Amino acid sequence: MAIYCVGDIQGCDGAFERLLTHIGFSPSRDTLYLLGDLVNRGPQSDAVLRRCMAMEGSMHALLGNHDLHLLATAHGVRKPSRRDTMDAILQAPDHAALLDWLRLQPLARQIEHGGETLLMVHAGVLPQWSAQDATTLAGEVHAMLRGPHLGSFLQQMYGNTPDRWDEGLQGMDRLRVIVNALTRLRFCSPEGVMDFESTESASQPPAGLVPWFDVPARRSRGTLVAFGHWSTLGWMNRPDLLALDTGCVWGGALSAVRFGATLAEREHCQVACPQAQQPGA
Repeated sequence: MAIYCVGDIQGCDGAFERLLTHIGFSPSRDTLYLLGDLVNRGPQSDAVLRRCMAMEGSMHALLGNHDLHLLATAHGVRKPSRRDTMDAILQAPDHAALLDWLRLQPLARQIEHGGETLLMVHAGVLPQWSAQDATTLAGEVHAMLRGPHLGSFLQQMYGNTPDRWDEGLQGMDRLRVIVNALTRLRFCSPEGVMDFESTESASQPPAGLVPWFDVPARRSRGTLVAFGHWSTLGWMNRPDLLALDTGCVWGGALSAVRFGATLAEREHCQVACPQAQQPGA
């Protein structure tokens, strides 16, 4: 039995299928974790969701910012942008089933493998949070996504404030910080103040900011964190860090990691992707 993590698919179902073939994925034997942004920008978002649903039990997904954008658009909270490619889902005969499945997915997952902990998020973890904090706080958002007030939650979810964590935060301010950290974070200050403007490589941080994973006092340091979201960062493999968004939708590659008996035993697997979007267009 093999365990895999896979980076951002973003509607590139052809690449996803090729990756599954390349790694010899067996739903009866293996387990696959998808790190969010299953949909949007690529040509076959509906096919990606159907593939995931068909392999539920062996394939486990997280929500990324594009997945939340789909839910918000479907509920009339957000208008589609000119680069969105979600119409195939929104107009599908089975769109209600696809969206219902998507809203049930969490924003973070934590598993034990080989006596070690693996935390999976789409974007980042604030420096004040331990791995368990991130999982617990993600559960607060998950309860809203699964609950009867989804439309109201999505209506209030967007915004850049508050831009830092405070345990005393309540209501939508608290939930918004959790969503932004787990699905949008790239850079922050050493004190954990989030920046949502820069999408540059980690080697070019804005003044006064650092990649979230390089904050010296980060409490999740020492726990392996696997994440996507940051295509300009690309593949990164550190003892306690795995970055897996290698720009599939931009003509890069779709990447996976296969874990061995321990989390330290890792094999990088990838397939090339045709370009579905032009960066900066």
